[in-house]
Amino acid sequence: MINTKIYKSIYVLAEKLLEADSKNDQKTFDALYGQLKDLCIENEKSDKDHPEQWETLADFTEDLDKALVIYQKALDKAAVINSKDHLASIAFSMAELQIELGQTDAAIKSLQSAKISANKIEDKEFKAEISDLLAKLLAN
Repeated sequence: MINTKIYKSIYVLAEKLLEADSKNDQKTFDALYGQLKDLCIENEKSDKDHPEQWETLADFTEDLDKALVIYQKALDKAAVINSKDHLASIAFSMAELQIELGQTDAAIKSLQSAKISANKIEDKEFKAEISDLLAKLLAN
C-alpha cells in the first residue's frame, strides 16, 4: 500500500507536469521533473518506496531509453509486492515505448507479461487494450 502523503505528492506533481507540458513550458517541466525524481530517490530503500512513484517518473521521462530503465525499476518493485495492477500497467507502458523504439520482440514480451498480470485485475477495457495491441503486433 502506498503512503497517502506520497501518493498525493506524486499526483500533484503529475498534474503540474501535465500542465507545464501542455503549455510547452520546458523550464517549469524540468524543475517539476527534478522534484519528482528527488522524491523517488529520497524514498528508495525506505518503507515509503513504491512502484507508483517510479512509474510516474518514467511516464514523464522524455528520453525513451532512460524511461525504459526507470519502468524496469518500477516493474521490479511491483514484482516484489506482487501488485498485479502495477505489473500490468508498467509492462504496457514499456511495450508502447518499445514499439516507438522499433523493439517489436521486446514489446511482445512486455505485452505478454502485461496480459498475464492483468488476468487478476478488474479493468476489462485495459485487458482488451493489452490483447488488441498484442494481437496487432503478432499479426505483423
